[in-house]
Amino acid sequence: MTTTYPIRTITADEYPAFIELDSQAFLDTWQPEQIELSREVVEFDRTIAALDGEQMVGSAGAYSFRMTVPGGVVPAAGITFVAVLPSHRRRGILTGLMTRLLDEAAARSEPVAILFASEAVIYGRFGFGLASLHQRFTIGRGEGRLAVGAASGSAADSQAEPRIRAVSPQAAQPELARVFDTALARRPGMLARNSRWWGYLLRDPKALRPPGMTELRCVLAEDDNGPRGYALYRAKQGWGEDHMPAGTLHVRELYANDPAATAALWTDLLSRDLVGEVIAPMRPIDDPLLAMLADRRRARPSPADGLWVRLVDLPAALSQRAYAASTDLVLEVTDSVIPANAGRWRLRTSGPRAADPARCERTTDPADLRLTVGALGAAYLGGASLGQLAGAGHVAELTPGALTALAAATCWDIAPYSGMMF
Repeated sequence: MTTTYPIRTITADEYPAFIELDSQAFLDTWQPEQIELSREVVEFDRTIAALDGEQMVGSAGAYSFRMTVPGGVVPAAGITFVAVLPSHRRRGILTGLMTRLLDEAAARSEPVAILFASEAVIYGRFGFGLASLHQRFTIGRGEGRLAVGAASGSAADSQAEPRIRAVSPQAAQPELARVFDTALARRPGMLARNSRWWGYLLRDPKALRPPGMTELRCVLAEDDNGPRGYALYRAKQGWGEDHMPAGTLHVRELYANDPAATAALWTDLLSRDLVGEVIAPMRPIDDPLLAMLADRRRARPSPADGLWVRLVDLPAALSQRAYAASTDLVLEVTDSVIPANAGRWRLRTSGPRAADPARCERTTDPADLRLTVGALGAAYLGGASLGQLAGAGHVAELTPGALTALAAATCWDIAPYSGMMF
């Protein structure tokens, strides 16, 4: 394949042609301002194309992320821009691109690769497992009454109701980063942001705003000690045929570090004048809002697949996260893409407060479980059900009780979530 369709990194001058290929494959058109904005985060040494003569016929790239996992943070290759021209499908180009990216991740000591899948059927064959879900909320006017639990009010005076203040997203970036970094440390699957990524996310060129939408806006929840939460959103004016307000408010991000701040932000957004509907398209599967609403059905939650995870270096990945319970199991792993991951591994874990880190080492001992590398990727962030994966044939229990033991060790109380698509 690589002889017929060689793969190489692109130059900065070739970026518009690279984006044009992506646009054709994804049935989209990029505006010039969008191309220039994306240059702020693209890593050209990780952005590759497959060539047919002088023509780009396949594209792919990766970002160098640091992703939270249960009890820690790992380097992760964020795979993106994967596309092949319709005229060149089923010629091995996609396999060549993915193999190149996974090999480079291993060379960079990134134990995991991650992606959001535009076509979910593609990436299972490359060893990715669905590791997180998110959900969409659609809440109508008058449907957002909260019934906050009594425990939040009795915890401590420091959790009193915060003030809500409208701020410029760009000017408030340091405050937003403080809130985000606190949330980051708690939830698996989130991606650390440096100043480059913050600048990219908060830039708001007028030409790129959705039709009829306002500029990106922000409200901050704070007290005298500083910020405790924020929400980024856009709004769109609208009126019904009956002359009733029918505006929409679209929540891009909402992070808060305590229940009172969470409630204050949602109360503000859900009680705006002239807003007929609040839409939050990408919220955690265990979002506290569902437990705060007096009637959770009013959120109309609609789940969708989120982050897909691929273990690139299996022993390094499994050793760098914490576990909810101690266990000692032998896993027989199948991996047709990265043979170094295949075979039997002894996984020894301690509880989440233990000083000893987990260990994952080669062994010839009999296996307790047989499973695919995709199943391990799905369970890696603590959100997947190993019982469900076993029922689907991705995991086989060889020693009675081993499935329950591994499920108890890999689960995590806070569900994985990545609120930033890339």
